[in-house]
Amino acid sequence: MRVAVVGGGFGGLSAAQAISKINGCQVSLIDRRNFHLFQPLLYQVAMAGLNPADIAVPLRAIFRKQRNVNVILAEVDGVDVAQIKIKFDGAWHRFDYLVLACGAKHFYFGKKEWEEFAPGLKNIEQATEIRRRVLMAFELAEKEPSFEVQTRLLTFVVVGGGPTGVELAGAIAEMASRTLYRDYRHAQLKRTRVILVEAGPRILSSFPESLSLKASGYLEKLGVEVIENCRADGLSSEGLRVGDNFVNASTIIWAAGVKPSSLNEKIATPKEQSGRAIVEKDLSLPGSPNVFVIGDQGAFIGEDQRALPGIAPVANQQGAFLAKVIRADLNQLPRPQFRYFDKGIMATVGRTKAVAHVDRFKFGGFLAWAAWVLVHIVYLMRFRNKFFVFMQWVWAYFTFGRGARLITYNSWKFYSGEPISMVLRKK
Repeated sequence: MRVAVVGGGFGGLSAAQAISKINGCQVSLIDRRNFHLFQPLLYQVAMAGLNPADIAVPLRAIFRKQRNVNVILAEVDGVDVAQIKIKFDGAWHRFDYLVLACGAKHFYFGKKEWEEFAPGLKNIEQATEIRRRVLMAFELAEKEPSFEVQTRLLTFVVVGGGPTGVELAGAIAEMASRTLYRDYRHAQLKRTRVILVEAGPRILSSFPESLSLKASGYLEKLGVEVIENCRADGLSSEGLRVGDNFVNASTIIWAAGVKPSSLNEKIATPKEQSGRAIVEKDLSLPGSPNVFVIGDQGAFIGEDQRALPGIAPVANQQGAFLAKVIRADLNQLPRPQFRYFDKGIMATVGRTKAVAHVDRFKFGGFLAWAAWVLVHIVYLMRFRNKFFVFMQWVWAYFTFGRGARLITYNSWKFYSGEPISMVLRKK
């Protein structure tokens, strides 16, 4: 029995691990990256709190002992659901089952040109680019004589009031007020302005309203300006328009819309408004019982007639569930139906504050932050990652320090012999 799993994120990894335990199954895990990324902590790489290796694990290391799992570094650029085939490395490959778990990417609502001015946060390259832009803004402000220009350099705008946007905004404000202010001599970091823009009526819209209000209060105490019921528009190198006002800002971060992998465009199947493929109760595509779509790429309609959110716990549970479906097929039994167990949602706001909604319990503050820390340490893979992340957090808790304040570039071509002033200003 040959099973192809496309994507090494939470859903794909969970599926490969579960299916590999079925006798007689040969699993091919195909991903264009050679590592699994723990995305919930990616914002901490962007905010110089963690290093990329702290939240990433090589896929081959994960499956070292599973001899029936073959990791393939490739990009899938074609899918034939009727023939159960996928295309990579210029050739078509047929399998008995396909699991598509390619995740999502940022969506700029038809304004692709905005990406240049406002990077999203879905991969390590974007995280290190955001880190570069944020740290570079402080460096340029340090030697900028003009009050007006320094003000623009010290203005940061985060577009999108979901968990990622809230975490980023809080981290930037905290970095400026509690970490970097001791290291600069001329930049007036107390003038740092952090703006969080949310198009909806409140931030953290997937949380209960009381927790949204708590999070807003925590952000405001950190000095973050929370603007709700207002869309961002006209993004450029100079700033963006927020409602009727233009905000001069050197750094804009996009944490708003997302859409599923472009691989979905190659699948002729019903899709919901965002482009996610609608799946059956067993997570298969309609009319293609041996092709499954999970995680951010698929839309499972729950009992409330709404699609499950594209979050890690959903993808994890869906991936593990597929092993039950394949076992049922092998034993010629009826397929089970997927049921999602909601373990709750959390979002951290700065150094010692968070909000959490777990079952009937809604709470915030230090207790929620401690729970957030514990949950993320537990779900990190490998002891090495757990240990290093925990030690970084302990050190940061007592010192307010951020040990990964490195300005790096995604291409060696930046080092071209140009004057450093020109290199620093490159986006």
